[in-house]
Amino acid sequence: MNIIVLDGYTLNPGDLSWAPLQALGTCEIYHRTPPEAVLQRAAAAEIVLTNKTVINRELIWQLPKLQYIGVLATGYNVIDLKAARECNIPVTNVPAYGTQSVAQMVFALLLELTKQVAFHSEGVKAGNWQRSPDFCYWDKPLLALESLTMGIIGMGAIGQTVATIAQVFEMPVLFYQRTPKSIKSIVGATGVDLETLFKTSDVISLHCPLTADTHHLVNAKRLALMKPTAFLLNTSRGPLVDEIALAKALHRGQIAGAGLDVLSVEPPGQENPLLTAPNCLITPHIAWATRTARQTLLNGVVENIVAFLQGPSRNVVN
Repeated sequence: MNIIVLDGYTLNPGDLSWAPLQALGTCEIYHRTPPEAVLQRAAAAEIVLTNKTVINRELIWQLPKLQYIGVLATGYNVIDLKAARECNIPVTNVPAYGTQSVAQMVFALLLELTKQVAFHSEGVKAGNWQRSPDFCYWDKPLLALESLTMGIIGMGAIGQTVATIAQVFEMPVLFYQRTPKSIKSIVGATGVDLETLFKTSDVISLHCPLTADTHHLVNAKRLALMKPTAFLLNTSRGPLVDEIALAKALHRGQIAGAGLDVLSVEPPGQENPLLTAPNCLITPHIAWATRTARQTLLNGVVENIVAFLQGPSRNVVN
């Protein structure tokens, strides 16, 4: 098989081995592919692998040899699924490869917001400790997690893992799940409606997919329901949050802070109001990117292709 990887760098910047993939056929791997080069690079491909490079209807119809599209991620919105289905081309993804890594990022953000680690470290380096008349000091409030109620929106694998970790910290857990599904038993976790969750949670963590219904799930109206001491965390999808409304809420002190690993446009333009909002942590979409998670993802990509070649296929999303 002729395999083309259009944008492999973020999955494997050099610390993983492509050998298992290369063993499946002729394999050409590009770090990145600009839109104008996609057709040329994929012209002879039977298998195309992409992370964020868009594979639209026009492109699919111009690739007569194409038999399979694999997404190097869980999200597959960069692929025109309908067009692929019309051409009998399966599209696969790799679900749940980064569950633990994303859940850990939730608490990295939360602990920074509540313990102010980086802030105080910088203060020590600036000489604030030497100038303190006491054996210790703190310039911002320090919060104990067991005093905070965790509200989780979306109880898939990541949401359930966040709930389990929260309970290790002795945090009461509320959750909202829009569609009925199997949720493992989490002692003390209580299902509530969205309004109750926004009103009563001290921390709200988003773990739902981006759909027409969840776009701007967090908006001005719902931010107004939150406690002024509450924190918002988003490690899911950027457009779940109305960023203008969130920036205004932070400037007004309407909520205490936010921790975001995703934004509506990535990378953000300088006009994004969250870049200058107070008490707002932003990381560059790295919750998924631990070496362990990326290795699991690469393994999943290879296993999907093997299943396609040998049958039956797995993780087909179209």
